[in-house]
Amino acid sequence: MKIKTQLIFFKYFLFLLLLLPFCGCNAQSHKGSEQHEVLDSLFFTTIDSSYSFIQYDSNRFFFCGDSSRMLKFAEKFYSVLSTGKGHVSIMHIGASHVQGGTFPHQIRRNILLGSHKAINSDSYYPVAERGMLFPYSAAVKCNNPFDYKVTRTRALDLTRNVYKEPQAILGLCGIAVTASDSSAEIGISLSDPELSFPIDTISLLGYSVGDVIPRIRVFDNGDSILIDPVEIDVQKRCYRYAVNVPQFSIVISCDSGQAFTLTGVYLGSDAPGITVHSIGVNGASVADYLNKCPFLTTDLQMINPDLVIFGIGINDAAGPSFDSAAFRLRYVQLVDSIRNINPECAFVFITNNDSFRGSGRSRVHNANGLQAREAFYRVACQCGGVVWDQFAVMGGYGSIRKWTQNELAQRDLVHFTRNGYRLLGDLFSNAFFHAIGTLTGRISNNSKTNPQPSEKDDNERHIYISY
Repeated sequence: MKIKTQLIFFKYFLFLLLLLPFCGCNAQSHKGSEQHEVLDSLFFTTIDSSYSFIQYDSNRFFFCGDSSRMLKFAEKFYSVLSTGKGHVSIMHIGASHVQGGTFPHQIRRNILLGSHKAINSDSYYPVAERGMLFPYSAAVKCNNPFDYKVTRTRALDLTRNVYKEPQAILGLCGIAVTASDSSAEIGISLSDPELSFPIDTISLLGYSVGDVIPRIRVFDNGDSILIDPVEIDVQKRCYRYAVNVPQFSIVISCDSGQAFTLTGVYLGSDAPGITVHSIGVNGASVADYLNKCPFLTTDLQMINPDLVIFGIGINDAAGPSFDSAAFRLRYVQLVDSIRNINPECAFVFITNNDSFRGSGRSRVHNANGLQAREAFYRVACQCGGVVWDQFAVMGGYGSIRKWTQNELAQRDLVHFTRNGYRLLGDLFSNAFFHAIGTLTGRISNNSKTNPQPSEKDDNERHIYISY
């Protein structure tokens, strides 16, 4: 095992030597001398720099090959902020790291609140809409992001794209709940007090066995009001409602032999600004999204992403063997399916975190993480994407134990604690703003993404459970 690991290290070292002429850890400005370092302190989040095992200097986006799409995204991003017109759509898609919610929501908060602070305007709030979400905890033993609360009158049947043969026709969210009782109700309420999302419409994605039409319940001065859809698109399996409240219930009434399957909820708005969607399914691999979600591209048309942040791969590399060539091929196919919706979409690939595989006494350090890391770089080069090297930022091979010892990762040596996910979200956000700023020449290429240390939050050590 030791010789095999050494060979993997040597192979990866040779790969990096070949990659160096094409890949830079600092995004190069396309605007030359137009530098505005004043934005550094406005965008960037203060990072706790007291962890000696974290490689803060690696906290950059690695560019490889054609960066034209990322440059176009950066310019569009700054245009929306500076003019208050237009819309930027960002989608973060992954597995349990995303479904848990803390990691993607920390990125969402940093991008939206950081952008608001940077433009320093009371007349324009750059939050466009909440976008796509799923009421995970409408089913038993399915964890929900903390930034919105879900209630239910009864637990619904669950289907995920990780099942060998999913019992529902899935879409982009990769998960579904099915109601077949006389009446089922799912309550959803946004719960982040610092982020106020404008809502013009609520769209339910799903389909019916029979002629079930779900309704939306809202409350007005204590009165309960049931609202019918203003538009039904059977082809796209979409029910649209003219509702503008952040708290509502989905009411599904089924007669005998009928059922309704919910595959997604979209909180929409025509407001200009930035949307950060997060899509995650515990245990999902690239193949699960690619092969078991036939309505993935149909649902993608609603999001029409300008940037996709890929966080899928930890489960692909979890087995005793890992076919990196097949992994790369599937990722390219997934990229192609998204670019069929938006040919100019930019991509950020997050490498797998350092981890262990197996359980109990059979748990071993996952050396596949090194091969997966190399595969992410290769895919990014092939697709004109960029890489955020989470593996390196963590501290490299073996670093997951140090994250666990510092209560930043869970004892399963795969997942993180809430504080760990928040730290990762802050690190990613700073790398994001550094790349966007240097691409457009609006911040210095030499600026630090981790400006000042801060005290650790020892008050909250919440552990996420992944099923």
